[in-house]
Amino acid sequence: MSQMPLRSRAVYRAWTTISTRWFDNDIYAHVNNTVYYEWFDTAVNGWLVERELLVPGGNDHPIGLVVETGCRYARPISFPAAVEIGLRVARIGRSSVIYELGAFTADEAAAAAEARFVHVYVDPIARRPIDLPLDWRSALAELADA
Repeated sequence: MSQMPLRSRAVYRAWTTISTRWFDNDIYAHVNNTVYYEWFDTAVNGWLVERELLVPGGNDHPIGLVVETGCRYARPISFPAAVEIGLRVARIGRSSVIYELGAFTADEAAAAAEARFVHVYVDPIARRPIDLPLDWRSALAELADA
C-alpha cells in the first residue's frame, strides 16, 4: 500500500521555531512522539495569541477543544535541533477548524512529521460550540489556500 508523501514547506503559511531539549529524546535516542504534539499545540495556540484571538486565562474569547488529531512520521528528530513548525488551515467550519502542521529541521526540505488537529471552538464558560467570530474567520483565512 503506498502512502501519500508529506507536504512540502511551500504549503504552510505561518512558522514557529522550537528548540529541542535534552529530555525530549526517549530511550531510542530520538524525540518522543508525544513531544511532537506539544510542538504542534504550541504552534497553533502561539499563532492565535500573536493574532490576539486567544488570551490565555481570559474568558472573553472562544477556546479550542481538540476533538481529533493524527500524525504521520517520516524520519526521526533528535536533540539538539531547531525544529520549524509550519502551520496552515485546511478547513474553517461553523465552529471548527482543521489545522495541518509540518515539523521540519532546518537542513531538510521534507517534513519529518505532519499532523492534523481538529479544534471545536466553544464558549469559555458554557463549553458549548459557538460560531467562529468574523475576526477569527478573517485571520484563519490567511492560513488557508486561496
